Amino acid sequence: MKVKEIVTLQRSLLVDTEKLLNKQVEMEGKSSAYYLSMASWCDMMGYANAAKYLYTHADEERMHMMKIFRYINEAGGHAIQPEITDIRHNFNSLREVFELILEHEIKVTKAINNIVDHAFSVKDFATFSFMQWYVTEQREEETMSRRALELFDIIGEEGVGLWTIDQELGKLHNASVQASGE
Repeated sequence: MKVKEIVTLQRSLLVDTEKLLNKQVEMEGKSSAYYLSMASWCDMMGYANAAKYLYTHADEERMHMMKIFRYINEAGGHAIQPEITDIRHNFNSLREVFELILEHEIKVTKAINNIVDHAFSVKDFATFSFMQWYVTEQREEETMSRRALELFDIIGEEGVGLWTIDQELGKLHNASVQASGE
């Protein structure tokens, strides 16, 4: 498929690239809403540290969305506010929440890689360069999600296990916040 190129004094962003970036805006917006819903469920269930971890994560995902949103407009494109629907609000267990998070982060990584591949193939080196931050960020997101999920296997969920996991999620959250410089 040939990429339709639109270059004017006002626009340097290819239409196909804009579409991919707007899809990513939607994915990041849904991520934020999804993690916010998970945080609320954790709060309701008494997992205070997991909730804190997920509230922060929801904010980070919104920041990721806004960064792409602004990039699209700055490159002369038109960023589209996504409609956020079909967000799940109830979960079967704390473990399920973190299994879903890892699954979701892997999907986000694949979407980011798709944009990077596209940008390179059409020689859009500005977008390629811009997306490198997301490549690195996704590696961190997946690693953090795996570490959180590993707690369930290492600690176990019996007895005080869930309480201990929640405490460890608080430590993981604090380490993440310190690493990001917040």
